[in-house]
Formats: sequence, structure tokens, C-alpha cells
Amino acid sequence: MTEIDNTSMNFFDHLKELRQKLLYVIIFFLLTFVISFYFSQSIFEFLAKPLTSILGEGNGLIYTALQEAFLTNVKVAFFTAAFISFPFLSIQIWSFVSPGLLKKEKQISLPTLVAIPFLFILGAAVVYYVISPIAWKFFLSFQTSQADSINITLQAKMNEYLSLMMTFIFAFGLAFQLPVILLLLVRFGVLTINQLKSFRKYAIVLSFVFAAIVTPPDPFSQISLALPIIILYEISILVSRFMVNRKNKKDGKDNE
Repeated sequence: MTEIDNTSMNFFDHLKELRQKLLYVIIFFLLTFVISFYFSQSIFEFLAKPLTSILGEGNGLIYTALQEAFLTNVKVAFFTAAFISFPFLSIQIWSFVSPGLLKKEKQISLPTLVAIPFLFILGAAVVYYVISPIAWKFFLSFQTSQADSINITLQAKMNEYLSLMMTFIFAFGLAFQLPVILLLLVRFGVLTINQLKSFRKYAIVLSFVFAAIVTPPDPFSQISLALPIIILYEISILVSRFMVNRKNKKDGKDNE
């Protein structure tokens, strides 16, 4: 669709186009859900591997209700479909709004749409490969099997484990969006680098508050999320400084 075609479209034409793109997203999500449900058992085994690899052979997860295993597979399929469909949703949003954007706005919007799913996947990878193995070992350290004490052994339920894992993944995925948000605010002049620096001590406090809200109520989970947020905040300041310096140099050359 050309820019001339776009400007000649009325409100109902835009609404019809939006409905069509939302329909594409829904169809894509449903197809992905069906395929994900077919492979839900394998996907769940992949998600449970950080725990089952620590528990050892012969130990695994249990379910205590007849429908629990089925509903867990449904949740796995839903989360997987949502995870895969998000980049497709971003593409549809971009294709809808891009004809009405200026060249300068497109240069900002397109990298943002690419960075959002990339950073979310990066956050999920940090959870899976770094945080969860350490967290599960920490929680399992409270098991006791000595003869002179009470035998305390983990009997992890499928549904509870999936909920905990998804909480970690989505919490880290959202937290890793911080650089995108801050860079956009700096790019559009809402915030300055000096303001980010002066807000640093408040950002540290808010990081722990956010971690306390979205993670399980234990110090390890909260610290494991708060620290990456603080690091990402510092990275955002460095990248913002580089971006501003680059923009100033470019403006200086244009004025010569």
C-alpha cells in the first residue's frame, strides 16, 4: 500500500484493515496453539529439564488431580503459542502503522519492534540457563533425608512448577524491556541522561519492589531479578550517552 493510498483511506477503511490484521494474528495463534498442544509433552519436558536434571534419574514431577496433567499441557500450549505469536503480532502492528509514519519515525519504530521480542527471548534464556538451575538447587537444599531428622523430600507438582517457571520467564522478559523503554524516552526528549543518573538510587529501590511483586516471596528470587534490572538500567545510561553523542556529532556535521 502506497502513502497516497493510505492518505485516501477513511476511518472505516483503517478499521477494516485493522480487523483483518487482528484476524491474521488470531488464526496464526490458533494454528500455533494446536501444533504446540501436539508437542506440549515435549515442551514441558524441556521446561522441566532444569529441575529434573538436578533431581536425577527416577525422580520427576507429579500431579494429584485427574485433569491436572491435561490442563498443564493446555497451559504449555497456550504459553508457547503466545510466545511464538508475539513476533508475528509485532509484524502486523508495524505493517499497519508504518504507512503513516515519517522516515525518522520509521528509523526508531522498526528497531524497537525488533528489540522487544529479542530482549524478551534473552530474558527467558537467562532464566532457563542461568537463574533457574541456581534457584532450584537453592530450594532443593532444604530437603533432609538423615536418619535422625524428619525426612523432607520434594514432590513437585506439574501445574505448580509450570506456574513458577512461567512467572520467572515473564518477569525477566518484562524486565529486559527496560532498555527499550528508557532509550525511547531519551530519544524523544522525555528524559535526559542526567535525569537517569539522578534517578539511579530510586531505580534500585523500584527494582526490588518490582521483583517483590512479580516473583515468588523469597529473597533469592527477588534478588535474582532485581540485580539484572539494575544492570540493565546502567546499560541503558551508557547506550543513551552513546546515542546522544552520536546524534550531536551528526547535527554538528549537518550545521557545517
